[in-house]
Amino acid sequence: MTKDLRQKSAQAAAYLFCAIMVWNYGSGLAGTEFSGGRITGPLLDLYDIGSLLFIMAVLLTFFLRRIAAGASIVASLLCLPLYLYFVAPGAFRRVVGGTYSVPLRSDFVWDKWASLEILVLAIAATVGVRGFLVSKETKAQNSG
Repeated sequence: MTKDLRQKSAQAAAYLFCAIMVWNYGSGLAGTEFSGGRITGPLLDLYDIGSLLFIMAVLLTFFLRRIAAGASIVASLLCLPLYLYFVAPGAFRRVVGGTYSVPLRSDFVWDKWASLEILVLAIAATVGVRGFLVSKETKAQNSG
């Protein structure tokens, strides 16, 4: 197996792992009261778009590696606000504003799954940036 194919496979595996994790976390929120909120509804919509972009990134990694890397970075940024809503509700409410039906109990809440997802999104964004850099190096080596 060539070095380029190994790198593409590792990149695709990272995106697939992210897609599975994102789908697993968000599947329990779809169709609930959470999806109909004025603030939480758009958060869930962004999250859904991000999960679709992760799936697209997995499929595009072997053909259009830089586009897949960009899609994974955008997907990470689209999914992040939902996790921040669960981990840092106080900070989220101060930044976004709005009216909430549930009173704020604390500024930060330990949600191990949401915290793990934030770490996974950071890894996906890092892999995406690395995909850009490696792709540029490969093009430079092939042309020179």
